Amino acid sequence: MISLTRRLTLTYALFISLALVVLTFMVNQLTRQIFTGLIKQNITEKSGDVVRVIGEQYNPISRSFDIGAIEAIGMYFIHEGYILAISDEKGGFVWDARSHNMRECTEALEAIAARMEGEFRVSGSFQHQQYPIRYAKQLVGNISIETYGPFFYSETETLFMSSVNRIFLIAGLTFVLLSVIISMLLSRAIARPILKAEEAARQIAALHSSGSGNRQNLKIRLSDRCKTKELAGLSRSINELAHELEEGDRRQKQLVSDIAHELRTPLTYLQGSIEAILDGVWVMDREHLASCHEEIMRIIRLVQDISALTNLEWEYIELDKTDFDLAELLRVTAEQFKAAAYKKGVAITLNLIPTPINADYDRLKQVFINLLSNAVQYTDQGSVAITIEPSSKNRRISITDTGSGIAPDDLPRIFERLYRADKSRSRRTGGAGIGLAIAAAIVSAHGGAISAESGANGSAFRVFLP
Repeated sequence: MISLTRRLTLTYALFISLALVVLTFMVNQLTRQIFTGLIKQNITEKSGDVVRVIGEQYNPISRSFDIGAIEAIGMYFIHEGYILAISDEKGGFVWDARSHNMRECTEALEAIAARMEGEFRVSGSFQHQQYPIRYAKQLVGNISIETYGPFFYSETETLFMSSVNRIFLIAGLTFVLLSVIISMLLSRAIARPILKAEEAARQIAALHSSGSGNRQNLKIRLSDRCKTKELAGLSRSINELAHELEEGDRRQKQLVSDIAHELRTPLTYLQGSIEAILDGVWVMDREHLASCHEEIMRIIRLVQDISALTNLEWEYIELDKTDFDLAELLRVTAEQFKAAAYKKGVAITLNLIPTPINADYDRLKQVFINLLSNAVQYTDQGSVAITIEPSSKNRRISITDTGSGIAPDDLPRIFERLYRADKSRSRRTGGAGIGLAIAAAIVSAHGGAISAESGANGSAFRVFLP
């Protein structure tokens, strides 16, 4: 299986190389096209110069051309790729480069043809173009110029084009090499955070699956300062995963510690009481047996609460939904706490409106029992208010009290299992820190949500039911 770094390197290198090849080809073709246009224009201009120079060799007095000068001019232009043939105004022979030096003309033409067809891939043929020679606007002769067409490069022009092609080739190879280097750097820059994230995830997964080992590994954190948005998001996700697992590990330890503590207290009391009875320190009377029974029931309630919460969290719960009036459910539930509230001098006020709902009656009653139990328990003066808030989308129920409130550090965690915002008071009153967790699980099973707010003037719990 190919690695990410190599795949990215090959992909980037191939893409950049193809782009450079295409760009180089297009620039080369454009350059050649422009240069070819200039060459064609140059051939036309030079042909005009040949006609003018030959015309200057005409002597109007003798009505003849200077053959010596024409021969020199003709031999010069042979090497430039122009084969001249000159006749007088009546078509009579004056001078012909081929008849004068056939071998040199043939070699020059063959060299041009080989150069154009072999090096530049331009197929053509030798073409004749005839021009009149005039002196004082009178026709004094004709000149035939034979060249390789549709165009040809002279030796100087060939050297220039070869240099241009060589430059393009060197530049292309250089850019391809640079593209490979840049691709490697880019691929490593992209792959590095991914590989770090992979390694961190592998360590976390191995540690989590083994269930043991050095828990400090869960403190792994990746830098999220990557300039790529997706890679920075990946690093943040890994960090959040590690944080959640670390927090879960901490909660697991706290859960075991809390359960052990909740069991240790009644078991210690039972052990001491039974030993006292066995040693004859205590008499086995109804009072001592009742105390032992109370501690046993406390253990049973704790186990039942943990079992119920586990079933809820693992979605074992089956809701028995029926149609009923939510206001009536709240009224019945409030009646159960009025006596306890009255003893403390706390008033329970109801602000309810008829609210039909389809839900599990007993489960929701458990939710509000848990919420009202806490509200009455931690309110020493003032009131506890139960309100159904009008809403077109959800059933919103609020339970507010004027109690001591919940500390800001504890507020985000009050719905966790066995978490107690006031641990000492909960132990005295027998609470195990499971009531709110059960309430949250039941509301969630109904597709709703539960939230809490708290301040100096008390706390407010809100339940949202669909």
